[in-house]
Amino acid sequence: MTTFGPGIDYAAALDSADTLAQYRRAFDLPHSGKKGLVYLCGHSLGPLPKSARRAVEVELERWAELGVEAHFDGEGPWYSYHERFAAPLARLVGAHADEVVAMNSLTVNLHLMLATFYRPKGKRTKIVVERGAFPSDRYAVQSQLRQHGLDPKTHLIELEGTASAGAHDRKLIETGALELLLAEHADEIALVLLPGVQFLTGQALALDEFARIAQRYDCRIGFDLAHAVGNVPLALHDAGADFAVWCSYKYLNAGPGAIGGCFVHRRWHGRADTPRLAGWWGHDAATRFALRDELVPMPGAQAWQLSNPSILAMAPLAASLAIFEAATLRALRKKSVRLTAYLERLLEHELGERIRILTPRDANARGAQLSVRVNVESQALDAVRAALRAAGVVVDWRGDDVLRMAPAPLYNRYRDVHAAVQALGRALARA
Repeated sequence: MTTFGPGIDYAAALDSADTLAQYRRAFDLPHSGKKGLVYLCGHSLGPLPKSARRAVEVELERWAELGVEAHFDGEGPWYSYHERFAAPLARLVGAHADEVVAMNSLTVNLHLMLATFYRPKGKRTKIVVERGAFPSDRYAVQSQLRQHGLDPKTHLIELEGTASAGAHDRKLIETGALELLLAEHADEIALVLLPGVQFLTGQALALDEFARIAQRYDCRIGFDLAHAVGNVPLALHDAGADFAVWCSYKYLNAGPGAIGGCFVHRRWHGRADTPRLAGWWGHDAATRFALRDELVPMPGAQAWQLSNPSILAMAPLAASLAIFEAATLRALRKKSVRLTAYLERLLEHELGERIRILTPRDANARGAQLSVRVNVESQALDAVRAALRAAGVVVDWRGDDVLRMAPAPLYNRYRDVHAAVQALGRALARA
């Protein structure tokens, strides 16, 4: 930001100039009674798109009217319902439409991808994850190792972060660290799994650089995009990732437990030597109801489907993706960079030494989220959290003293950011 003003008038002026302000009205934002909340928690659960209500109602009405015939009759038949998500999801993750599919939940998709891309052979039996990986990813990887009779204590390698002044006191995931690790252990490593945006620090990884390093050492590489999709620009195909998985209930605003998504690079499509766990929805759609004994895989990423998806769970995603299509990720990213920079400047101006920002300062190395460590005694943390709740500020706490604040450009205003920082300042002053 070329200029900065700490007062509410400056925030109001920024809101008045916001060309994306109209999209805030597309959401039912969380509230307490008639009082609106300052909602900076879209990195955990995005708010409800108003159009999602009608999207679900439409499918309920079709169910009531047509019953089983709704799979094939009327507008938007359920049999091909999932296909409508390929193009908009491909634009969000930087892929070809045949490389993505909306299905399952994130961890289910991760297991499906590991079943294909983690193929221990000879000395290459180990998996690399970052230290501090999200627990569900860790559990999935540990269980996959055990499925192959391998001990996670010896076959799961943690990529240690490196200290960076840009992240203050938090270590970041660096390409150089992966290079050194693979150079030392490459003949033992089968697969690397990394986040697109690290959930705790908010660091956004340069996926293309990490992918090139892994593949230079003949390791498969996949990415967990839970905190990246709908948040930062992605280019999965050009980056060369083997696979990626994501959920849709954070920045994609598709509702709690929403249908997730999966990317499989084209180089793995249509290969007879590509192993996968299979189900009937991955069978060729034209002959699926012929009920043949042998699987004829669908082309592209759709071949990894198992069962027919929940239409009622997918409908809200369709509503949200329509908003992204209208707003465009490019415009949203431009606002996001400014909105997060404004949050950073306010935190530093208003709170100073009472907080430490853990997220990188470089806009290209972060998304909407700033992770902030508060400098108060441990016994005062509950009071700080309670004061924020009482002020109507919704954020997310991790590790007791780290709060994650994520101003999402689709619905958050500069005034929301100003109000949150003021409330945090008052809470810390009383702690």
